[in-house]
Amino acid sequence: MPTPPLLLSFYGDDLTGSTDVMEALALRGVETVLFLDRPTEAQRSKFPDVKALGLAGTSRSESPAWMDEHLRPAFDWLAEQGAEICHYKVCSTFDSSPAIGNIGRALELGRAAFGHRPVPLLVGAPQLKRYTAFGELFAAYRGEVFRIDRHPVMSRHPVTPMHEADLRRHLAGQTDLSIALVDHLALSDGDADAAVDAALGAEPGAILLDVLNAATQRSAGRQLQRLAEAGCRFAVGSSGVEYALAEAWKASGRIPGAARFSPLPPVDRLAVVSGSCSPTTERQIRHAEAEGFSAIAFDPRAFIAGDEAAIAAMTEAALAHLAAGRSVLVHTAMGPESDLGEEIANEAGARHAIGRGLGRLQARLVREARLTRAVIAGGDTSSHALRQLDVHALTPRFPLAETPGSPVASAHSDDPAIHGLEIALKGGQVGNDDYFVKLRSGIPG
Repeated sequence: MPTPPLLLSFYGDDLTGSTDVMEALALRGVETVLFLDRPTEAQRSKFPDVKALGLAGTSRSESPAWMDEHLRPAFDWLAEQGAEICHYKVCSTFDSSPAIGNIGRALELGRAAFGHRPVPLLVGAPQLKRYTAFGELFAAYRGEVFRIDRHPVMSRHPVTPMHEADLRRHLAGQTDLSIALVDHLALSDGDADAAVDAALGAEPGAILLDVLNAATQRSAGRQLQRLAEAGCRFAVGSSGVEYALAEAWKASGRIPGAARFSPLPPVDRLAVVSGSCSPTTERQIRHAEAEGFSAIAFDPRAFIAGDEAAIAAMTEAALAHLAAGRSVLVHTAMGPESDLGEEIANEAGARHAIGRGLGRLQARLVREARLTRAVIAGGDTSSHALRQLDVHALTPRFPLAETPGSPVASAHSDDPAIHGLEIALKGGQVGNDDYFVKLRSGIPG
């Protein structure tokens, strides 16, 4: 067992989701390391004092068969780490399907690895403007809150559109396990313990805890601890799990509850690669171009087909912009209308190939232009792209409090050109319009 004992271990179903957890912990003074794969003893030994560690996965974009092969050993390794709670991190929008990113199957596998006890399930995160009430999920978009099945973005997700807001009904298509609900009214009541104990006594497969506001988040954090003490050490949910637990840990004096980070200085050049089809990223690209970024549109089918001539021409163009002192932004989509959708749906591994291609591009830009800061946009894209940069771990560099879920991390690598790189990994729906520009301009501490 690691010394000192871990408060938390986690597996992120994509890379941006994993860094979201790392950020939520770092902001509250919990020293955290995120590994891209199960680390060697030498790699783990470089982080002896962490209180939380995670594995960044790709399961959000994988099949149940892939999960059976890859999640089983990952959960077994995490169980060996002896953390008080292990968290399977999913996106706060909960988008998933029986065929892709099946949260129900992941829940089953984790439950088996941690003793077949009921699994706490928590998705609401007011910090991210995600809310659950009576088991239904709501999310904000441009200042307005929508039920997730009516959300302008997530109801139209190119791979896993959300057509059901009731999370228990949504999961019923992915697992046969029963799911109890402790709603926000019960969690707000002075007898929340009794409501949770009653749910636990029925031995369901999982227990969904509503989080609607700060009060229910505090209550849910306390219940997560109580459930862990009762043997329910495996939880599923968004980074709302960390936000809730941090409230409980802070109240008991186990963590500082806050942290300071040195300022993020400006850089003369920044390279961004984006595979995101989100309208949020579209606005960020257009804003960056208006602020002097050289934007290069690239047909992602060249990555899928392995068109080396097209890839080489685009790469040389990007390097030329960087050599001229300009920041560069290479994107394979500009909003949801540009997504290839059904055109590539039947090509096995097509979306993974786009992510890997953008990762190889970013690695070359960083090495040849000697960049110190870079960005990868798109949750699924980031998961497959970062692995092309020979990074084995990430640690928090600068959490972005105004746009939670999109921190800057420090890369750890055996390659001197990559080690120490400041890299931001942004989910499609995350960030203000000036996200890329601010990362170039720097942010005060």
